Amino acid sequence: MILRGKKAAQPAETTKPYHCMDLATVQDDLDVNIETGLPTSEAERRLTVYGPNEMRGGGRPSALKILFRQLANLMTIILIAAVVVAFVTKDWVEAGVLIGVIGFNTGIGFFQEFKAEKTMDSLRKMSSPTSRVLRNGHQIVIPTIELVPGDVLYLESGDVVGADCRLFEVFNFEADEALLTGEALPIAKETEPFNDPELPLGDRINLSFASTTVTKGRAKAVVYATGMASEVGKIAKKLMESDKTKKTPLQKGLDKMAWVLLAVAIVSVLIVFGANKFKVNSEVLLYAIGLAIATIPEGLVAVVTLTMALGVHTLAKKRALVRQLVALESLGSVTDICSDKTGTLTQSKMVLVRAWLPDEGFFRVSGLGFEPVGEALLGSSEETVVVNTTNMSPSFRLLTESAALCNMSEIKKDAETGEWFGIGDPTEIALQVFAHKLSMGKPALTSDAHQWAVVCEYPFDSGIKRMSVVAENRATGQKILVLKGATERVVPCCASLQDGQAVSAMDPGSLQALLDPQVRSMARDGLRVLSIAYRHLTPEEEQLDMNKVDREQVEASMTFLGLVGIYDPPRPESRPSVMECYRAGIKVTMLTGDHQETAAAIARQVGILQDEGADGTQTDSSSGHQAIDLGPLVMTAREFDRMSDEEIDALPELPHVIARCSPDTKVKMIQALHRRSGIVAMTGDGVNDSPSLKFADVGIAMGLSGSDVAKQASEIILTDDNFATIVRAIREGRRIFSNIQRFCCVLVAGNVGELVCLLLGLAFKDKLGETVFPLSPVAILVNNLLTGSPPAMALGVEKAWPTIMDEPPRSASSGLFSWEVQSDIVFYGLSIGLLSIADFWVVISGFGNGDMSYHCNQDYKDECELVFRARGTVFATLTLAILVHSYNCRRIRGPMWNLHMLKRFTENKFLFGGFVSGTILCLLCMYIPGLNTKVLKMKGIGWEWGVVLVTLLIFIILSELYKFGKRRWLKPLSNATAEQERLQRIWTENTLASTGGLEKQ
Repeated sequence: MILRGKKAAQPAETTKPYHCMDLATVQDDLDVNIETGLPTSEAERRLTVYGPNEMRGGGRPSALKILFRQLANLMTIILIAAVVVAFVTKDWVEAGVLIGVIGFNTGIGFFQEFKAEKTMDSLRKMSSPTSRVLRNGHQIVIPTIELVPGDVLYLESGDVVGADCRLFEVFNFEADEALLTGEALPIAKETEPFNDPELPLGDRINLSFASTTVTKGRAKAVVYATGMASEVGKIAKKLMESDKTKKTPLQKGLDKMAWVLLAVAIVSVLIVFGANKFKVNSEVLLYAIGLAIATIPEGLVAVVTLTMALGVHTLAKKRALVRQLVALESLGSVTDICSDKTGTLTQSKMVLVRAWLPDEGFFRVSGLGFEPVGEALLGSSEETVVVNTTNMSPSFRLLTESAALCNMSEIKKDAETGEWFGIGDPTEIALQVFAHKLSMGKPALTSDAHQWAVVCEYPFDSGIKRMSVVAENRATGQKILVLKGATERVVPCCASLQDGQAVSAMDPGSLQALLDPQVRSMARDGLRVLSIAYRHLTPEEEQLDMNKVDREQVEASMTFLGLVGIYDPPRPESRPSVMECYRAGIKVTMLTGDHQETAAAIARQVGILQDEGADGTQTDSSSGHQAIDLGPLVMTAREFDRMSDEEIDALPELPHVIARCSPDTKVKMIQALHRRSGIVAMTGDGVNDSPSLKFADVGIAMGLSGSDVAKQASEIILTDDNFATIVRAIREGRRIFSNIQRFCCVLVAGNVGELVCLLLGLAFKDKLGETVFPLSPVAILVNNLLTGSPPAMALGVEKAWPTIMDEPPRSASSGLFSWEVQSDIVFYGLSIGLLSIADFWVVISGFGNGDMSYHCNQDYKDECELVFRARGTVFATLTLAILVHSYNCRRIRGPMWNLHMLKRFTENKFLFGGFVSGTILCLLCMYIPGLNTKVLKMKGIGWEWGVVLVTLLIFIILSELYKFGKRRWLKPLSNATAEQERLQRIWTENTLASTGGLEKQ
């Protein structure tokens, strides 16, 4: 299917259950004869009716519209107004800085707007450019964009299916639908209709879907859905419909603060004018403008952006690529992770882990992945025997040889990377790796030493679900037939059982009864079970060309040999990562397209499911708490989809595992979590995951195994496909958000301090009754530069405190400016402002004579020396107090000025450097001749430094008393919900159990 930007008229997407229709009904419904196909004229007419077989991406957005949306941001508007103010004051430096900040933020946001179009481009690359169809009785090749419902489509191995179609003729036909359904293995297709209209997408094996890949065989099919009506088209529609434009709590907090500060700035200007009885001369106007600029933390947006950019750089080193900066904010408050199974929690590498022989019982096979390293172990944990070529029984040797010979796959080692990889069917690769572990791989068996050769193959047929080969020992001339396949298809071919070295006659019914408990035991552990059988060819058969003998005659009177269990193993780091999520109060939910038993088994292995009750439910009795029935925590998509929103909301606990998931099921689960006030991160790798990646608060795609569609639909890409990387990303997200709160407290509290000082300073009048400003307008701007961005940026790189993952997720409703942050801003801002203006009064009237002369706002003269020294004192107090306050904000509640923390004073080198450089620049501004008196309207101080130091000491004491009060009387910073407390108890108990702590208690 081709994807374009233009729109095409097309009827509503089909809802007819074509998988339930027989061939005659399909032909009638689509008005086509499968013997001749569509006439060319009819195909052209349908192309006009249904439109081209393409996705409607809506076209590329206008660059001017994107730019307008970025500039229409409220904080950006305020910054633009501040630029105008800076130009009015002829402060070119301040204007240049503000313009740079605006350009930086606008540029970053501008490039983020193309994400949706990239998603559609990714879908376009997946599509097949041409298709083979039957028209007018002739097979022709047409552009896939011209496919229409009713076209008879020819498919063969390697093709990318161009449209959704109903299969009516198949030959060993299999399709890889992992990107659409989540199935780890290729799906064997059939043609028979089904009776269930609500059959899950992955079980509709008489259909083939657009953008899936044919892995084996050939088929013919009738197209029934094209373009946006296809399954991949429905996914594309959800991508376009999903609402990702809503603002995050951080953005809402910044916008709200911007409105508040804008209102404060306007009121402050009016107060200045009113204090001067609205006699606005140049000095009053400049002071009012300076006060307005001081109210707005113009560096805040830039510091937030740069802090997040540094976080992106840090996460890139930890193998997590962040595509959208706002995702870092959401990471810190994630309460739920909805994870796909295949390739995310598991390795997406089939591996044989168990074998069973009638006389010896179960064998355990170690080793993961494609690397042929591992052992076969027989017996219990107390009496385990390592099986090798010297001590293996004849039955086990024959089972191993059969697994290797009845096998068309290969495993190889990459000469450059040293990594092993498989070629062929994933199941056969697992069998081949197993044989290699015992030094009996197919290359070894077919070498001169063993002299086996495969002389005939009956390929796997999806109709009978088995395959067989005839192998000849070139040394002896002996030929054997080896058969493998689904147990229910192998057993009817058997007439005997290999019982040790003896062969016992056994009818298929008795054999099936013997095998059923073993098969169920493996299935409960999430294993895919295969059966292996063999027989020696008769002397007459050895003389025949077996390629010309009907396989039904050959695959008879077999001797059953044993069972093998294959599964997709969890990543070794998955369980520790899930436990770390529990530690942080984060729930992990598995949403997978796999079968229920397999999903539940993997979920138990990685810790998503804990101990089950007898009724199939999960109970919580940890830490002595009364057991609580949490309901059925493993459900199928069909069960979950049939529930209404009210029924889902009434569940005491949402399922931890949902199997056979469709894209709609995943979205429905995310919406259910949202209704429970959850912040959801969704991991995935396939096309079927992309709608849920978009609907989730944080979409996380796999970088190695993920499709381009999933990557473009996500906010974060894991370059190592490692679930553990998600935990590191969440830790980094929490650190970044807490750091943003820290430097917001510094910036805004500093502005509040300046505002209080400057407004109260309006009360000081000279001999002419005019206001004497405590700071000149230019000094206000210089103070902003010294105490604004440098310490804020230093706090942006503050390291995470060790307990950051012991706290439950931050409440999404708290936003950036929680009530405590607001309280901190008001307290620290009032303290700084009141102490600073108090110093002005102390110098003027406390130790001075109170003479403020006249016109001291304009030029320096001897009569104004007292006023200029008082301004120097205020400048020093304001600057140093805000720099000291930046250290206060390293810990929101913890003490900062005790001996222990003073030893860590230089720990944040950027903050320490900002403190030292700010102090030095403050001194230079006060003592450089000309700059101090002519530009900044102040003068260097002497004995007044004693006043400044005492003021700083008082501020530190007040800060410590304030924090002490918060520690004693306020609730903890984060209040865990009952569910989060339960998850943390699970982590505690698992940690104690793994370290032996439970035995010691």
